[in-house]
Amino acid sequence: MKLRTMAGFILAISTLVSCKNEIIDKTTTTIENADFNTEAEQFADIKVLRYQIPGFEKLTLKEKELVYYLTQAGTAGRDIIWDQNYKHNLKIRAALENILQKYTGDKESANYKEFIIYLKRVWFSNGIHHHYSNDKIKPGFDLAFFNQLLADTKTNLDSEVVNILFNDVDSKKVNLDEKKGLVEGSAVNFYGDGISAADVDAFYAAKKPADSHRPVSYGLNSKLVRNSAGVLEEKVYKSGGMYGAAIDKMIYWLEKAQGVAENQKQGDAIALLIKYYKSGDLKTWDDYNIAWVAATDSNIDYNHGFIEVYNDPLGYRGSFEGVVQIKDFDMSAKMQKISENAQWFEDNSPLMPEHKKKNVVGVTYNTVIVAGEAGDSSPSTPIGVNLPNADWIRAEHGSKSISLGNIIDAYNHVGGGDKLREFAHDAQEVELQEKYGEQADKLHTTLHEVVGHASGQINKGIGTTKETLKSYASTLEEGRADLVGLYYLYNPKIQELGLVDDWKKTGMAAYDGYIRNGMMTQLVRLEKGADIEESHMRNRQWVSAWVFEQGQKENIIEKVVRDGKTYFNITNYEKLHDLFGKLLRETQRIKSEGDYKAAKALVENYGVKVDQKLHAEVLERNKKFNSAAYSGFINPLLVPEMDADGKIIDIKVTQPKSFTEQMLYYSKNFGFLPKDN
Repeated sequence: MKLRTMAGFILAISTLVSCKNEIIDKTTTTIENADFNTEAEQFADIKVLRYQIPGFEKLTLKEKELVYYLTQAGTAGRDIIWDQNYKHNLKIRAALENILQKYTGDKESANYKEFIIYLKRVWFSNGIHHHYSNDKIKPGFDLAFFNQLLADTKTNLDSEVVNILFNDVDSKKVNLDEKKGLVEGSAVNFYGDGISAADVDAFYAAKKPADSHRPVSYGLNSKLVRNSAGVLEEKVYKSGGMYGAAIDKMIYWLEKAQGVAENQKQGDAIALLIKYYKSGDLKTWDDYNIAWVAATDSNIDYNHGFIEVYNDPLGYRGSFEGVVQIKDFDMSAKMQKISENAQWFEDNSPLMPEHKKKNVVGVTYNTVIVAGEAGDSSPSTPIGVNLPNADWIRAEHGSKSISLGNIIDAYNHVGGGDKLREFAHDAQEVELQEKYGEQADKLHTTLHEVVGHASGQINKGIGTTKETLKSYASTLEEGRADLVGLYYLYNPKIQELGLVDDWKKTGMAAYDGYIRNGMMTQLVRLEKGADIEESHMRNRQWVSAWVFEQGQKENIIEKVVRDGKTYFNITNYEKLHDLFGKLLRETQRIKSEGDYKAAKALVENYGVKVDQKLHAEVLERNKKFNSAAYSGFINPLLVPEMDADGKIIDIKVTQPKSFTEQMLYYSKNFGFLPKDN
């Protein structure tokens, strides 16, 4: 599970990898740390940032090599997420990049500048659909101009695909409107043509797990298609299978990583990951996750695989991602207190007794320094992660939770107070946010990941949430984890643990920020007239809207209109805390009992539709700010230094000079897949 956003803020080509994986030394200019600037550039609704890897130079050479190999293994799978996001993405990217590099016409024209913005938006989203809204990105130039660019640069792109860029075909990457067909209305490349949600449900209903209490994650690493006989079958992502060319490169680098593992447990886990990529066997994937959860005595860790299912409207198929992390020892020691008290949080939660875990197993929490990201985690990145996703593994073996410390720090460096003052109800709300908001955001991320995702249990005999709650599973789970965090943010226990100096004011700042974001400020991410589609946005609205409605009789949250501007003011934080607890209890009941009808009613009634008058007002008020709605990152580049015998003697961290440079570097050196897969 990932936490994507915080409530408060909502190329140096030194090493090239050839087709034989040989390391070739190149020299170019890099940006020194002394001149480091977090902000790289801004275009459309996107701001591109940079992050540093503090303390990397203090790692041993063996640890540096491990980080390097794991980062390479992640980037090797970059093409996979592009193809998963849409079947034509790789050929479209190749055409756009060819135009960029070969066009010699007027580069100052308005149309060409719009072409550059479009290309950067496509890069940022790993495809032609917006990374957050899932809507197809609309070019700011017309079809005639694009055809001229293709002709001028002798770029080949099938006319049908060209037209798709400008028409309404495949307009939604992930469609969650059941009336349009969850599968039929989604452009994501997880299902073959002519397959319906009913077909998918029937296909997996016929599969009976060998152990019903420990079901494998059917569909996680495959595409479901019809074969030549018209029978449904899975094209498995593995060596020798679908995406095999990229997976083989991933295996190459993972084998190198295994050779420099910090300890036996870490090495054994990597070995199982390699075995999984070679076989595609989902039982091996479970074995790997169990081994990975147990490997807790390392300074270096990673997430790698087909993991999150948000991009599948039915919740089966995992998007590829790779994240490499270095433990932040100081912050991790402090935040580990939450992990150590996970059972206390479970025992004192407002859940029904039968839905509480009697023994919360092995929740490990670390604040980490990100060293590299790829796939579904780049350029747009989570700020917190809790894995693995299988509920039974969490219950029996535990989970790992991380907060991406240097990513959060980078966001903080570009935060501003003007927008806060525009949307906050009064001076007290501003003061609380400025003094306690950052701490509240970080603590909410921690509670969300460590306590939230690890809490609660599904009743015996109830299927997995993708079976029971279907398209509402992801937003219900994220909302449930948010509610756990909100419930405990306003609790003296967090001060008793030494995590805050003033639990009440920290909680007040957290509640103010959550309601302000869920009811208003997150709407800047939507085009006028749009419904909410993205799971995290939905959960923030249904949580906020539900407690707002439930508290109306006592005016717990009042809606204030002043000088034509709308504000939401919390009048009673204690009673709001109780409402969060009440909603948490119900949300856990829905998950534990697999109550699809209640899940649908909660999300559809509170999380999907937008108050269009308020939305228009928020968009108008937001126009004054020169800030992007979304942020993401250029990754640092790790550069091996070699001796005369070709042996690595050190690894240096460099910063690519631009977003464009990094994207072209990736396409040139990590483009392992054919354009059709």
